[in-house]
Amino acid sequence: MTTPTTRIAVIGAGIIGAAVARELKQRYPQSHVVLFEKEDHVAGHQTGHNSGVVHAGLYYQPGSLKARLCRRGVDLITNFAVENDVAIDECGKVVVAQNEVERERLAEIHKKATANGVPDVALIDAGRLRELEPNVVGEAAVHSPHTAIIDYTGLTMALVADFERDGGEIRLSTEVERVQSANGLVTVISTTSAEVFDHAIVCGGLQSDRLARASGAGADPSILPFFGQYFILEHKHADVVNGLIYPVPDPAYPFLGVHITRRIDGELMIGPNAFLSFAREQYQGFPFSLRDSLAIAKDAGFWKFASQNAGAALRELGGVISMDRFVEGAAKFVPQLEGAKGKRAPRGVRAQAVDRQGKMVDDFVIQQSGGAMFLRNAPSPGATSSMAIAEYLVDELAERYELGTARAA
Repeated sequence: MTTPTTRIAVIGAGIIGAAVARELKQRYPQSHVVLFEKEDHVAGHQTGHNSGVVHAGLYYQPGSLKARLCRRGVDLITNFAVENDVAIDECGKVVVAQNEVERERLAEIHKKATANGVPDVALIDAGRLRELEPNVVGEAAVHSPHTAIIDYTGLTMALVADFERDGGEIRLSTEVERVQSANGLVTVISTTSAEVFDHAIVCGGLQSDRLARASGAGADPSILPFFGQYFILEHKHADVVNGLIYPVPDPAYPFLGVHITRRIDGELMIGPNAFLSFAREQYQGFPFSLRDSLAIAKDAGFWKFASQNAGAALRELGGVISMDRFVEGAAKFVPQLEGAKGKRAPRGVRAQAVDRQGKMVDDFVIQQSGGAMFLRNAPSPGATSSMAIAEYLVDELAERYELGTARAA
């Protein structure tokens, strides 16, 4: 078990970093755990700019870390949300096929979902689809009745509140530049100070590659930022669907495609698309940062990725330019939405890890360098899996440094 002098730093107060800090403090109540966050609030980036979906685990390769942690994560965040009055709604989801090719793909999705232990998942025909979603057009669907929507920002705030109640310390407006390892200790170097810890876990999100490289970890994988636009429809459309409506993903394209999502505030949203962002942390206006753009231009993996995915980029470009094109895509599934109006919501920016061959890294990536552990890739379902990722990271830390498995009573 850790001693009272053990000091552990966690960098990044998105939902994963918050969950890690809480897990450490609960498991090792005598330790001094400090959570660093460069913004003046938590959940300022990916956590606060996503669709709010609690993913059930339909698409992920059975046996992968992503699949295992997703299913564990669903149970953890659902229970935590209920116990802490965080808004959550188990509205259900259908993945809708509109032709024979998509129907064949549905069978594979259902097979994966079943192997992953998704509860009550079912392959349904057009008649059953109409019963569940009278306004949705489709030939068949995979139905996941327990897929939910949640307030991820509220969940992150509740995790941090729990952490602080247990004696954890959070330092907002403190940007960490790197973590330096020497003599069995780590020094967290921020814009305001240099502080020594026994261990560090870095959950850098959109800056994960930069933090890792600056700290002496490997160059790969690198982060390519992709923005996703959301369109909130006029309130009169809020009840046109009962749950979440997703297209069948095309294996030739790297993202799921535009879907129709109920929001936890009761509104209806369509999106996201996915297009290369020239700024990692800009959520309104034209996304451009000279530093981020130069990083993309110098990344050999990006150019290989671009050459392999030109078709996907052209497909997404229409929706980037025109919200009408966005709505047209949604109306293929829900004809009542044809011509629907609304407003753009702040976009999200996804941190997608890419290797030197231009291949998108699909699973979670965790690297150890010196005395620090780096979460290098946590794509969707990262938020869903957050509390399970926290368990996994702390287990890894405990095993590596023989910290024991004690938990607070």
